[in-house]
Formats: sequence, C-alpha cells, structure tokens
Amino acid sequence: MRPILAAAVCFVLLRSCTYAIRSLPGELGRAGSSRDEVRAEFLEAPEYRNGPGCRVSDGDAGGGSVCDPSLVRIAMTLDLEYLRGTVAAVHSVLKHASCPENIFFHFIASASANQESLAGILRSAFPSLRFKIYGFDEGLVRHMITSSVRQALENPLNYARSYLADLLEPCVERVIYLDSDVILVDDILKLWSIPLTGSRVIGAPQYCHANFTKYFSEEFWSDTELPKVFAGKRPCYFNTGVMVMDLGRWREGNYRRRIEGWMEIQRERRIYQLGSLPPFLLVFGGDVEAIDKRWNQHGLGGDNVVNTCRKLHPGPVSVLHWSGKGKPWTRLDLNMPCPVDYLWMSYDLHSSKDSSTAAQQFQ
Repeated sequence: MRPILAAAVCFVLLRSCTYAIRSLPGELGRAGSSRDEVRAEFLEAPEYRNGPGCRVSDGDAGGGSVCDPSLVRIAMTLDLEYLRGTVAAVHSVLKHASCPENIFFHFIASASANQESLAGILRSAFPSLRFKIYGFDEGLVRHMITSSVRQALENPLNYARSYLADLLEPCVERVIYLDSDVILVDDILKLWSIPLTGSRVIGAPQYCHANFTKYFSEEFWSDTELPKVFAGKRPCYFNTGVMVMDLGRWREGNYRRRIEGWMEIQRERRIYQLGSLPPFLLVFGGDVEAIDKRWNQHGLGGDNVVNTCRKLHPGPVSVLHWSGKGKPWTRLDLNMPCPVDYLWMSYDLHSSKDSSTAAQQFQ
C-alpha cells in the first residue's frame, strides 16, 4: 500500500475538492439539460493497452462480440447519482489490469433512463471501452421492496444484481459484480481466475467472526421454520458489493426466484432491515466460495446510519469499498474528507477546478 499512499499524498497537494453531479436519473436528456455539459464533467482517461501475453479478443472498441470467450466480464449498475463513483471504479479497473482491452463491462441502468446519454458519457471518458447498457425494469422488484435502515438501500437498482442472469445474454456464464463505490488497486484478472468449486454459484470474501444473527430480526429467529434454511450449514456474513458469479449455475438453479421468495416473506413478516443483502445471505449463506478478504475492504463509508471515518485493515488490499452511508465524492465536495478518501481521489475523472493537472500526475 505504500506506493498508493504516497501517490495519494501527492494528489492532495495538487488538487482541490470537486463537485459531484447530483441530478435525478430522469433529468438526463430532458428539455433544458445538455448532454454535452454532462459529458464535459469528466476528463478523458488515458488509453490503457494490453500487456504481453494477453489473449486476442474478438470485436472492436466500444462493443464487439458480447459472447467472446476471452473477455473478462464486469457487471455494474449505472445511474447519475453514482455516476462519478462508477467512472472512478472503471478507471481503476483499467489502470491496474494486465489486459484492459479484454475487459467487457455490462452496465445495468433503469429502463426509464436515457441510455444513449449514459453511453455518451462513458465514451467521452473511455473512448475505447467495451461495454453494453441493459435496461432494468424496476417494476419487477418495486412492489417487493420494503423500508430499510437507509433510504438509498431501497433503490430498485440495488436489486438488479439478482437479475443479471436474465438481463445478460445466455452466452454470458460468468461475471464479476462490482458496486459503484469501489476502487481496484490490483489486476482484475486475478479475481476473475478464482474458481467456484463444486456447485457453488457465487464467490465473495466472508467474515465468519461477524455476528450473523444481527442481520435478521427477532421475527425471523423466533419462527419455528424460517431458521431451518441454515440447517447443516455454517453461514457467514459476506458483502454483495464484490462477487464472482456463475450465471450458468444461477439459471439452472433458478436463484432469482429463490431470492424473490424471501423478499415476498419479508413483505409479510419483516424478517430483516438491510435492503438487498439479507436475501443473498438467506439463499447462499454457508455455501459461498471463500475469497481472500483483500478483495473487499468494505465499510470505508462508515455504517448504514452514521457517516464515520474508518482506517484500512492491516494486510494487503486489492479492493477498497466505501460501503456505508459516506461516499468519498460527497465528503470531498463538502470539504470533509476522511484520509482514505484521498485514495479514491486519484482515480476520479471529474473535471473540476485543477483536476486536469492533478490527473496527469497519475497517467
């Protein structure tokens, strides 16, 4: 981490705080708004090229064959509220990838969003990026979403990860899912290469020391039947912001329907309070491919109620994750950053005052 910290210190000396786009998704492309103005909010990233030994992939820049078997696939949600985070995350992935030209991004946006405008923004920052935007019908889940401890967790796009197997082409059998508030400081190919053994459907860092019982209500644990879902298992907490997913096995096991089943019970019984996470714990708890914790240093945004500063845990780090209430771009805008937010800043492409000079230091 020393080189990264040193770079962050240099970056702080060169750059002033920036101002995030805080528009509603429906505002993009409306009369009176300018797509050119939105695009101008982001600098163009450097052109990252494949290193030696990379497989030759099919297709051309900005698209190509979605079914190309040589691709490393990443799925993320895409909306204006988290757009600045998404752009920074993509930048970090490309910068540290050994084969950046072999990465394909599958972006999930609301079906009501202006996908053409969103695509234009991405191309302005990453002209050679290989990606596709998929429209997600929020009506599929809106009627099943219950109130959570934080309103942001009630956004229907938070549930889109449960529908990737349906949204993406049938030829897409494996993806890495990433939240928009992450930064990679390692080669994504390392994460992509981790096998899902046996019949496991997802892989993620697990935290077996965490109090698993707190993620469900007394209504759940006092029931005579519901806790039996964990019978014969040793379920551990895992964060769904970084997951390796086998979509082929997901489709075969109809895991979408299993997750929806728990959401329907939640509407009637109030068995949890944390949005889209608990259904994943209920379906996959005790049967997750354990991935090294370096791949999700989460909680950097504090908890779900209080925006607090947290330090990095000891040991190697490959993914920094600002899960929780505090987001780095917001804290920077308010001129109230946490020390770890300066690590995120070095991947920020937002074109605020002095950002061009600062960004050049990290090309």
